[in-house]
Amino acid sequence: MTKLYELAEQGQSVWLDYISRPLIISGELQKLVAKGLRGITSNPTIFEKAIAGSTDYDEDLKRLADEGKTVDEIYESLVIDEIRRAADILLPVHEETNGLDGYVSLEVNPNLANDTESTVGEARRLFATLERPNVMIKVPATPAGIPAIETLIGEGVNINVTLIFSLEQYEAVAKAYIAGLEKLAASGGDVAKVGSVASFFISRVDTAVDDALEKVVNTEMQGKIAIDQAKIAYARFKEVFSGEKWERLAAKGGRVQRPLWASTGTKNPAYPDTLYVDNLVGPDTVNTLPPATLEAFLDHGNVATTLESDVEGARSRITELAGLGIDIDAITKQLLEDGVKSFAKSFDALLASITKKREKLLWNWQQPSAGFGPPH
Repeated sequence: MTKLYELAEQGQSVWLDYISRPLIISGELQKLVAKGLRGITSNPTIFEKAIAGSTDYDEDLKRLADEGKTVDEIYESLVIDEIRRAADILLPVHEETNGLDGYVSLEVNPNLANDTESTVGEARRLFATLERPNVMIKVPATPAGIPAIETLIGEGVNINVTLIFSLEQYEAVAKAYIAGLEKLAASGGDVAKVGSVASFFISRVDTAVDDALEKVVNTEMQGKIAIDQAKIAYARFKEVFSGEKWERLAAKGGRVQRPLWASTGTKNPAYPDTLYVDNLVGPDTVNTLPPATLEAFLDHGNVATTLESDVEGARSRITELAGLGIDIDAITKQLLEDGVKSFAKSFDALLASITKKREKLLWNWQQPSAGFGPPH
């Protein structure tokens, strides 16, 4: 039994934070599924590296360009095809887990992060276009994203809420999910068919807080605050998804919106490479791991329920930050803004790369003997 299956016995699912054509067509994804992998997440940065950083998609890109497709249409065709392929491989997992797992996530255009109406429209369209029961559309937990999440859940769209950095954000996301399920139930929809996760970003919080702690000459709490926040969020998750209000939805088949730990590759080389896996294990959770972290965990990770240990210590350390003059709310707000900008930058860079490749490939096919390239 692999460590991924051992985690599943603890109630935690592991998803891969990566997607590429070689992963899918080589059979590697299928091998990982056999080892216990239960889902995949993607984001604009991942697709930028996969498409812009390789020649794996050039043949398809050329074909689409020849068909007269625009850059936006080429991007979407490449991405939709990849998500569908991955979803088909993971469909047996989705069926075996009765809809709990087997999901593949695709993000809405991050440039829409501050536009509720456009986010809703884009998410609806992507979900309908993908035509798979085991896809999730990623929507950021921005102030504009929260009402979009409620609307989309109310329409039965599977949602992976991304870019959660703070406890305040998490609270708003969980409430939006429940409100969305209530709307779906009231309209006669089947709440049992809706899946959702709340993606709490981990390592980026430590990177920012560690810098602040270094400035006040406190190294004792470095590498702890992100995990502390996750533990407090998990305690709140258990409170939100209990009681009379939730039980009414659960009786109709409603599933809890599982906390998902994202950004779990350690950015500080001084920290153990499985730090954000070993210390975030608990029932009804997901951990999405980049390839290197997944490989490390399979090799030497520890499997034990850790999310509910020392929660009071976690609360105490978060409170202590304020006493040191560190404003965790300001830090997480900045991380959200930076996260949206980072994904938008990757998305725009990907479209720019497709534009250049499209021009180059068309030129090369049209002028095979030319000793010079297309005009810049």
